[in-house]
Amino acid sequence: MNARVSELEGLIGPIAAAMGYALVRVRLTGAQRPTLQVMAERGDGLMDVDDCARLSRAISTAFELEDPMESEYVLEVSSPGIDRPLTRRRDFEVYAGHEAKLDLRYPLDGRKRVRGILKGLRGEDVVVETELWPEKGRGELAVPYMSIGEAKLVLTDELIAHDLKRRKDAGKAPSAEPE
Repeated sequence: MNARVSELEGLIGPIAAAMGYALVRVRLTGAQRPTLQVMAERGDGLMDVDDCARLSRAISTAFELEDPMESEYVLEVSSPGIDRPLTRRRDFEVYAGHEAKLDLRYPLDGRKRVRGILKGLRGEDVVVETELWPEKGRGELAVPYMSIGEAKLVLTDELIAHDLKRRKDAGKAPSAEPE
């Protein structure tokens, strides 16, 4: 399945890039009628409904020509959302200071899950401030980037404030006043 997703990313990536979007994640789920989930964002980190619709139409048009799917499928295009997945190395730098959950492919110090504050990258490692062990207290844990299966931000008040500021700076902040 990973080879199939990589192939689809290879087709979708240039379409998204030509439109000014960066892929965050591509997933293929289901067997009978697969769902192709495409998560993308603009350069400012945002992605609204109109952006999703434009990218969806462009992917659908290209797929009609290329026909990369063997059967009927469902295409879902979305934004990464506030508590977004962290899929690229740069995500761990951009969201340093925020809380994240990491699910590991291989145990590290006896655990397969790590939750804590992202501190960024150090070489090939993602650094997380977390509870090391009860007797050691909090400290920094270096998690090899390649050992991370999935990672995502944890929804916190600080993350919500960060998102609102980013939207305001981009001129997309939700209005508190009725229209």
